[in-house]
Amino acid sequence: MDDKTSIGFIGLGAMGEPMAARLVAAGFALSVFDADAARTGGIAAAIGARAAASPRDAATGCEILITMLPSSAIVEKVLDGEDGALAGLAPGALVIDMSSGVPDATRSIAARIAGQGIAMIDAPVSGGVSRARTGELAIMAGGEAADIDRAEAALKQMGSSIVRTGPIGSAHAMKALNNLVSAGGFLIGIEALLIGQRFGLDPALMVDVLNVSTGMNNSTQKKFKQFVLSRKFDAGFGLDLMVKDLGIAMGVAQGTSTPAPFANLCKEMWGGAQKVLGPGQDHTALARFCELLAGSTLEAKADHEDARP
Repeated sequence: MDDKTSIGFIGLGAMGEPMAARLVAAGFALSVFDADAARTGGIAAAIGARAAASPRDAATGCEILITMLPSSAIVEKVLDGEDGALAGLAPGALVIDMSSGVPDATRSIAARIAGQGIAMIDAPVSGGVSRARTGELAIMAGGEAADIDRAEAALKQMGSSIVRTGPIGSAHAMKALNNLVSAGGFLIGIEALLIGQRFGLDPALMVDVLNVSTGMNNSTQKKFKQFVLSRKFDAGFGLDLMVKDLGIAMGVAQGTSTPAPFANLCKEMWGGAQKVLGPGQDHTALARFCELLAGSTLEAKADHEDARP
């Protein structure tokens, strides 16, 4: 694959927009589509891509189709139908689903489109909007080795780490399980901060101590001060999407008959936050739900200085 490969890109949300921009900057010929027509036109003009009128239009003439969408159900919706992307793809094309999907649904889609001579891999990402902009996403890739090889030149423009996870669907399972671990780390960390503040510790000081100790995790490093103690709650990844991913992870647990009581409790806590806080919240707003339960609000002391040397 060379940098003249033609790509259709469907889904221009917070993550999709910078990912598409990096592909154009790398020299790929890109046709883009989003359900919001105004967004499609605006982003296409801004990054130098062609604005497509439909999923079919985005896929027509393309060697690769990338989907970056909220769910497997939406992926199926944009693929199927008279104006669906499959109607525009020719045999030999490759679909790269970079959404956070359901493994079994992904396998079903892949098997179905294989009958039309179209290959598919799943390649979900981790790293958030900031790393999407810099092309430093972690990308998990599931599918046939030869198909991932075909995708690699494009994937390398969006991610600095590409890990092959196994057959089709395995990457979506890995993504959901990664988010399960991330969600658990965030939840237990916020509860620890609330306990410590009640005891008399400064939450900001606690974050500094955690970050030089064994309690360090992605949330202590990149979320607690930046989005919780700052009260910004705008990390760029939705609470609704996190709850969806936790549901996928628990579906994998159930499908493999794996007892996961702590994981299930974590899912229930995040689901409770979604119900109480309402739709459209950033995932870091989970802290507000924990504060409601505790009857306390996390506050950094005004005179706190970073404790690290």
